[in-house]
Amino acid sequence: MIGNFVALNANNDAAPIGIDAKERFLNRELSWLEFNARVLEEAGNQDYPLLERIRFLSISASNLDEFFMVRIAGLKGQVDAGFAGMSPDGLTPAGQLQRVRARASQLMTDQQETWATLKSELGGAGIHIASKDALGPEELKWLKTYFNEQVFSLLTPVAVDPAHPFPFIPNLGFSMALQLRSKKDGQILKALIPLPNIMDRFIQIPVPDDRSVRLILLEDVIVLFLSELFPDFEVEESACFRIIRDSEVELDEEAEDLMRTYQSALKRRSHGSVIHLSVDAKFTGGLYAVVVEESRVSSDAVIRSAEIVGLADTAELCKLDRPDLMFDPFNARFPERVRELGGDCFEAIRQKDFIVHHPYESFDVVVQFIRQAARDPDVVAVKQTLYRTSNDSPTVAALIEAAEAGKSVTAMVELKARFDEEANIRWARDLERAGANVVFGFLDKKTHAKISLVVRREGAKLRSYAHFGTGNYHPVTAKIYTDLSFFTCDPKLCHDAAQIFNFMTGYTEPTNLEKLSVSPLTLRETLFEMIEAEIAHAVAGRSATIWVKMNALVDPGIIDALYLASGAGVQIELIIRGICCLRPGVPGLSENIRVKSIVGRFLEHSRIVVFGNGAELPSHSAKVFISSADWMPRNLNWRVEVMVPIENSTVHQQVLEQVMGAVLLDGRRSWIMNADGTYSRPTRGNGDFNAHEFFMTNPSLSGRGSALEHHRPATPHLVSDRS
Repeated sequence: MIGNFVALNANNDAAPIGIDAKERFLNRELSWLEFNARVLEEAGNQDYPLLERIRFLSISASNLDEFFMVRIAGLKGQVDAGFAGMSPDGLTPAGQLQRVRARASQLMTDQQETWATLKSELGGAGIHIASKDALGPEELKWLKTYFNEQVFSLLTPVAVDPAHPFPFIPNLGFSMALQLRSKKDGQILKALIPLPNIMDRFIQIPVPDDRSVRLILLEDVIVLFLSELFPDFEVEESACFRIIRDSEVELDEEAEDLMRTYQSALKRRSHGSVIHLSVDAKFTGGLYAVVVEESRVSSDAVIRSAEIVGLADTAELCKLDRPDLMFDPFNARFPERVRELGGDCFEAIRQKDFIVHHPYESFDVVVQFIRQAARDPDVVAVKQTLYRTSNDSPTVAALIEAAEAGKSVTAMVELKARFDEEANIRWARDLERAGANVVFGFLDKKTHAKISLVVRREGAKLRSYAHFGTGNYHPVTAKIYTDLSFFTCDPKLCHDAAQIFNFMTGYTEPTNLEKLSVSPLTLRETLFEMIEAEIAHAVAGRSATIWVKMNALVDPGIIDALYLASGAGVQIELIIRGICCLRPGVPGLSENIRVKSIVGRFLEHSRIVVFGNGAELPSHSAKVFISSADWMPRNLNWRVEVMVPIENSTVHQQVLEQVMGAVLLDGRRSWIMNADGTYSRPTRGNGDFNAHEFFMTNPSLSGRGSALEHHRPATPHLVSDRS
């Protein structure tokens, strides 16, 4: 059934590793860097249009920026504090920091080389990045006008001398350093020009040919017209640099007012210590020494960029009007059953549970669910978790509308959603002004569960409707993240959801959940029980299988449980997009475990767990779950997460056969993990199957309306069809 998948994952050359050896775990940080290397590899994928490849480069660069802000900053903080505890794989913070910096440095070199290649290809496509030395008179004339009208007033040159201390440069601050000589007396002046982040990095120069584009970097334009800023000086040296600061927010866990504490912490974030300094490769001499000294960084925290500093800014190029160099537009489907019922989500849910597969199916149905609740006179209460959302969130707007209409609205707003805290604080204030009950959750754990609960009066009774998601209530990311939105009015699931809201708002631990598993209370225990059940099936000679799809596998306890299951004969297929600390294919430890990662047009984000339950997959009797949680210590120990059983037959088949079937079969966008933590492309088997293309061209099962009676959507041929 999945023989091809097994064959191309086999790794018979791996050295044996004992069940108690530290080497059974891969390092978390190095595994993440390998994931980002896979993202960067997509920038060289000739299957993609050119500007989409540049998008992958910018994503890789932006990801690495955040990695420095948080992960490397955390390791450095441990080293500075003298912490010598070891990671599960046996490395001290100092040992990890050394290896991580070395791998990150190589990755940044690869990014610069990738940009050089892409820049050349851009030229071949009629998009030219001009150097300041290759401009004609008319171009210089236009740029001078542009500089005076669009740039000059935004710049603030700062002299650096005993009377003018080195200025504070914020996180991700991009600056120019200058060494100047006075035309009057020959005195040397050192100066900085911080470049505001509101300025475009790539400036488009008008050209008479509509078929070509000519661009120049902002820093080159500034160098051309430095005489406008320093008319009495000659430029001896100029170079760019960019800093990254520690951006991990530290909270006073005993703070009485969490919102006020977080607002204060956000202000402190921008003043964190410098973790990383990127400089022009040409940056040398006394000017370089001043920047390094004032930034207070060690030499191993300085990276020289051969091409340009700040590759994340290449994302601007994806805004060019060149549809021929972009993916063909994709219009997400809206669930037919909801549309056939005139957009009535409640009626569609009453008829049957259904699941929406984003981004192939529109996030609009999630918004419609909340908006209908706001406007339905029979709805009496709405409860909602908010972890990440957009600045113009239609979900929050609908909650505000519901509160203003007099409904009981409870919003569980998570302030600790990294880098989204400010938006969440702003939404919290708006919701409070509208009359909603806003709760900020726990001081010691994040609320990461994605739940909506609507209570509606129907006749003499109240009926509840629930939405459980694997992703955030964010209309922008819902267009690029693959996630699942499950709608149900199952009384037991809805009652469990109400208990979890009570837990989040009143700290009352649920004691009688019937279907949902919730961390940090029962989710880990449930997973162990399910894995142990598969081991029992294997020992008894029955079919024993575990399929898992998620973003990260880090938790040592879960990894050890999977190793034990492998040793018992359980066949385990893991689709782990990012970090994976488990070693697959090691004799005597994990020879029955195969791991792969899918990196493609869309970001794999849904979390699915399948246990065979004694039957060969696919099977009606398989236990299928969706979840908000990855298998990481933070998700299982320090976050509020939920795992939801999928029991409706059509939804069960969709998740098991369509979604998991396709991602297991995918070879076009897959990377196969080796026992040493490296990855390679599949070389045979089902290498041409593209799961993303399959989902884009095939409607899902549970959202079909009357058409389902006449035409059943396709399921991948990896799995057999069920009648």
